[in-house]
Amino acid sequence: MLGFVPFALVLGARATAKGFSLGEVPLMTGLNFGGGSEFAAVELWTSPPHVLLIVAITFLVNSRHLLMGAALAPFILHLSKKKAFMALFFMCDESWAIGLADAKKSNTTLSLGYFFGVALGLYFSWVIFTTIGAFVGPVLGDVTRYGFDMAFPAVFFVMLAGMWKGAKAALPWLVSLLVAATTYLVFPGAWYVPAGAVSGVFSAFLLARTDV
Repeated sequence: MLGFVPFALVLGARATAKGFSLGEVPLMTGLNFGGGSEFAAVELWTSPPHVLLIVAITFLVNSRHLLMGAALAPFILHLSKKKAFMALFFMCDESWAIGLADAKKSNTTLSLGYFFGVALGLYFSWVIFTTIGAFVGPVLGDVTRYGFDMAFPAVFFVMLAGMWKGAKAALPWLVSLLVAATTYLVFPGAWYVPAGAVSGVFSAFLLARTDV
């Protein structure tokens, strides 16, 4: 939750700089709850906004949730649709990684109490501090000069460290990184997100087949 604070402040400040009102910021972050897509949407925001472009980019950035949901699916089969959809709505990269690791450790099902304990804490931290960022942004100016924007990649590095299982198991990470970086340099937009995700999954599939 502490890791959410710096880049939540950055997003809130950038949103108000783009013309969002103090009420619109928590509305966006609460209904979407996807930091990467929200940063992309805010950067693309104009007056009037290019709605179809923003929707398309949001879908591309959030497309990783399709794979995350598929990985989580075997552990939520016991849940009713209402509970499963609620868990998936509050799922973000961090709650997914922590919840999945806990479920695999017990080798059973997703613990709703544990998952929502993580997910709701992250959710409210995100909504609250993006709102604070929107409030203090005009006073602080460009908050990235304080290095707050580094919190976003730092959180993911910590997640990767917690999921480390050796160099061979991390090969799909390397493939995903190289493909995403190349796509980012060659193609405009957010195509690097699904390209990195799909290439990582495909390389993991091939690696698993060689071990059989």
